Amino acid sequence: MSKIKLALDVASDLKSLAESIEILVQAMEINESIDGQAEKKEEAVQVDVRSKASKSKNATPKNEPTLEDVRKVLAEKSRAGHTAAVKEAIQSFGVSKLSEIDVSKYEALLDEVEGLIT
Repeated sequence: MSKIKLALDVASDLKSLAESIEILVQAMEINESIDGQAEKKEEAVQVDVRSKASKSKNATPKNEPTLEDVRKVLAEKSRAGHTAAVKEAIQSFGVSKLSEIDVSKYEALLDEVEGLIT
């Protein structure tokens, strides 16, 4: 093979390599653009969630107790020897089991139990 032919092959290969690198860079730019848009959307969603959370916090200053929270407090009171008072407090809501009490009444139940057992 002649040196000129070899040089032309190298030049052709370099040109092909340059085109491949250009395509790669364009793909990376598109990917960054897509990632940037996704990040902006994710940030917007997080801001929206935070604003909704802060609005709901403003609407209800205290966190509502969950069934697990109430169950924990009542179990502690029961273990402390106040089982009868705990049962009586639950029954005062017209039910026989804690799980039958409406979630909106958990705070009142906790207040009643605290009032009965000090």
